[in-house]
Amino acid sequence: MSSSPSPSSLPMPATALPRLTQARAPLTHAVEVVNELGEREQVQIPAERPLTIYVDKRELVTLMTLGAQPELLVLGYLRNQRLVESVLDIESITVDWEVHAAAVRTRHGIARIEERTASKVVTTGCGQGSVFGGLMDEVDRIQLPEARLTQGQLYGIVNAIRLKETTYKSSGSVHGCALFQGEELLVFVEDVGRHNAIDTIAGWMWMNPETPASDNAAADALAVPMSGADKVFYTTGRLTSEMVIKSAQMGVPIVVSRSGMTQMGHAVAQQLGLCAIGRATNRRFVCFSGTHRLVLQPELAQPPVVPPAQVLNPH
Repeated sequence: MSSSPSPSSLPMPATALPRLTQARAPLTHAVEVVNELGEREQVQIPAERPLTIYVDKRELVTLMTLGAQPELLVLGYLRNQRLVESVLDIESITVDWEVHAAAVRTRHGIARIEERTASKVVTTGCGQGSVFGGLMDEVDRIQLPEARLTQGQLYGIVNAIRLKETTYKSSGSVHGCALFQGEELLVFVEDVGRHNAIDTIAGWMWMNPETPASDNAAADALAVPMSGADKVFYTTGRLTSEMVIKSAQMGVPIVVSRSGMTQMGHAVAQQLGLCAIGRATNRRFVCFSGTHRLVLQPELAQPPVVPPAQVLNPH
């Protein structure tokens, strides 16, 4: 695999977004298998490769990933681990697949990085996700914005995912996450673990700030990060405490899953007032918490009535 070129070495203003390489790697790999008839055939399986993150030349962690958008994964990982407070704290992220490494250069370093990364919680995320520091430390300080989702919009989200062409459909064995604004799909990410996918979305949000309504939008756009208030987070995986907390850290008050929810995930969602919807397939779903955010339209749950075919009189 070839690596992408490094970002430009020219100095950047302190208000600029970080420079990122574009080191996308192949998402699938062909292997030979034997099927139930004893026949040999080729199938596609998801790629999985290590990516070691170095922050200012200090080794931080190694993630296992598909490698679809590794720079955004690294950025979102730093955001969701609460190691950086702003996208403007990062000067550049350079990914080189020849050495399976991501080099992060910060503008001013990360204060007390040794202390803050000393304690690690291994989460239930596929691929052994980890969270530095106390998992619940910031929950009490999170205030989610007011937001509503109609049952019709929920069905639109589920249908958009159903129609999406995905790596999962061609090879299986991956998780997908998406960010919606109403029924509009903004970004869709797949990876070997759902924690990687949500981190990549967190990085994408930081690299796509909102444009404020002002006459000088070009000058101050970078100061306004993308809001999660009017967004919905979707995942194919179960809603664990890690997924709920990360969604809340991104300011997204509504999460939807086609799977279920863990006890700790449920407790955290209730504490935050986050709307957690699970088992969402076709027209079926259950709302585990935050029901005040869901505008029910139970009549939509009924299949459309098809009038009986008229019997033609042969005479």
